[in-house]
Amino acid sequence: MLSSEMTTPAAATQTAVAPGASLTMELLELELSLDGFTTGPDGFAAHVRAAAAAIDGALLFELPASGLVADCDRIAVLRIPKDGSAAMATIFACLETGGNTIRIEMPDEATADLKNFAEAFVDVLQRI
Repeated sequence: MLSSEMTTPAAATQTAVAPGASLTMELLELELSLDGFTTGPDGFAAHVRAAAAAIDGALLFELPASGLVADCDRIAVLRIPKDGSAAMATIFACLETGGNTIRIEMPDEATADLKNFAEAFVDVLQRI
């Protein structure tokens, strides 16, 4: 069942897809790679980095959520291929409170500044 929010069993990954957005193959592959996360906060960045690399994406950086996203302790900012093309999309992998579940969030109004910072970060790296 595809809807604007898909939920999987506890201690697994949830993908929150913005209304009207399509669930791309890359996003589905990323979710499957993140499924079953059990290493807790210390293994979060390494796990997300490996899952992003498996779909030719990249972990840009991770940081404390600081209330930016509800029920989230840490946010990993990722760039993943967009619809099988050379274009990249910025998304967030969120480590939920408790440290055992990762969910994917699409940028929205609350996280627009973080998305803009990530894209500026990529632009600077490309100029170096």
